[in-house]
Amino acid sequence: MAPVPISPINVGHIDDVQELRKSGPATIPERFVRDMTERPTLDTAPPSPNTVPVIDFSRLVKGNKEEHKSEMLELTRACEEWGFFQVINHGIDLSMLKSIEKVAKDFFMLPLDEKQKHQMLPGTVQGYGQAFVFSEDQKLDWCNMFALGLEPHFIRVPKLWPTEPLKFSETVEIYSGEVRKLCQHLLEYIAMTLNLRADFFEEMFGVAVQAIRMNYYPPCARPDLVLGLSPHSDGSALTVLQQGKGSPGGLQILKDSKWVPVQPVPNAFVINIGDTLEVLTNGKYKSVEHRAVTDREKDRLSIVTFYAPSYETELGPIPELVDENNPCKYRTYNHGEYSKHYVTSKLQGKKTLEFAKVESKIATS
Repeated sequence: MAPVPISPINVGHIDDVQELRKSGPATIPERFVRDMTERPTLDTAPPSPNTVPVIDFSRLVKGNKEEHKSEMLELTRACEEWGFFQVINHGIDLSMLKSIEKVAKDFFMLPLDEKQKHQMLPGTVQGYGQAFVFSEDQKLDWCNMFALGLEPHFIRVPKLWPTEPLKFSETVEIYSGEVRKLCQHLLEYIAMTLNLRADFFEEMFGVAVQAIRMNYYPPCARPDLVLGLSPHSDGSALTVLQQGKGSPGGLQILKDSKWVPVQPVPNAFVINIGDTLEVLTNGKYKSVEHRAVTDREKDRLSIVTFYAPSYETELGPIPELVDENNPCKYRTYNHGEYSKHYVTSKLQGKKTLEFAKVESKIATS
């Protein structure tokens, strides 16, 4: 969530999807209707058994020697083969998960004019609205977002922090502090799977950048025509997703060229590897393209935390992970520079990662 100076951008008229849902138009507005090649195939078959790896965090932290070893092997497999995993027994109190869901849902249920006091300006990524929209003919996602920069404090935009619902800011602060600790611990274990010191990433990242984004997907009369969120990979090191209790599944990941639905385990976090870790591990652990689909009858809420190095950090493949069999795939670059590139690009698969590739022709100025 780098602060980015933006020249005026004409994004055209953007309908608020909750208001559209209330008015119940006979047809979906054209800007939300995807081209045939982008439309989701809605699976009417019963959900298949969950295949995304599940990591029991308590076994990593306080399991016996065999439990710890087994869970570390599973974490390694999850990072190498999936780029996504779910974390259970993560140590964050379930009442905290309930509280953040409540204030997020209550915010989205406020009247539109109240939410628009915290409006996301075109070309920016903080506030209420739709991010990553840069032209008036760009297709839109069937989603309302509310995003805030958290750490370090200079990325915060105080006027975007609402006073309603009550305890919104207080809840976000406490929740985000807990998730920050979880990210730090997960990165310790991920470092160990790479035969690095446990504190390797913490030392490299400095004062890590953290942001939160709340996504609300109202029901859609034609879920076969729209996407809740366009396919993309995340620019973070780690992303932590909490799905609202009772929400239908909506997250899909691209695995072996097929879109695979992720069915969240109750009270678990869904974790994914971001572009930053792909670069640092020289492609050993890859960020994964993912998207969100909508439901005809039910709304869906998700709360997403992005955790990344400080903007001053210089990033490139870790030397220990580069050799003649694994030549350097990415150049060294400044993370703030990459963040600026990421937030000023529309969501388009893993296209933003071309910025970092050795063979990339993208300008760095």
